[in-house]
Amino acid sequence: MHNQDIDNTRRGILIGGALTATAAALPAMAGGQGAAAALTGTAGINATTPAPVQSTVTMRINGKPHTLSLDTRTTLLDALREHLHLTGTKKGCDHGQCGACTVLVDGRRINSCLTLAVMHEGAEVTTIEGLGTPDRLHPMQAAFVKHDGFQCGYCTPGQICSAVAAIDEIRRGVPSHVTGDLTVQPLLSADELRERMSGNLCRCGAYSNIIDAITEVAGSRA
Repeated sequence: MHNQDIDNTRRGILIGGALTATAAALPAMAGGQGAAAALTGTAGINATTPAPVQSTVTMRINGKPHTLSLDTRTTLLDALREHLHLTGTKKGCDHGQCGACTVLVDGRRINSCLTLAVMHEGAEVTTIEGLGTPDRLHPMQAAFVKHDGFQCGYCTPGQICSAVAAIDEIRRGVPSHVTGDLTVQPLLSADELRERMSGNLCRCGAYSNIIDAITEVAGSRA
């Protein structure tokens, strides 16, 4: 057999083997693409997406009853801002790290971005709008103005709600990380206030003025 015939035979075998391997792989590739489409939610234009689950929740917000029909995934923050248009509560990091969304629920402060609205059926919710009005400021609001406890103001609603709750915590004897003796009433000190307010970030850096404002209000209530 001539060398050219041998080369042609080898070439034919290699081409035939490649075609056979490709044909065998096509069904697997199609299956893989189908699985990927299912995982990414693109499995066919006729695929149906389940409708959001709706739930009814009733809360008292700033002293008034409200009944809302909400997607069960709605956070308390979004319920306040998007459904009730109480935009004083701010959406900052949306991860519970900045404190801009702090509100009072049954008298205790929480990050409203980290909790679902449907978890608070029957709760008493107080936002910055419920603490005071421009004509009748809450003492903490007035103190923030007096001591220049804000600059851009974005974090201020959460700061004020948190400050009101922090004073209440001290009055009720709730210890913090820096409380030295857990058997006695926590001291109304700068260290205590800084620790209790550490979850509320101020990018403008008005921290010392904020502590001055809280100290004044706490002193007047002592």
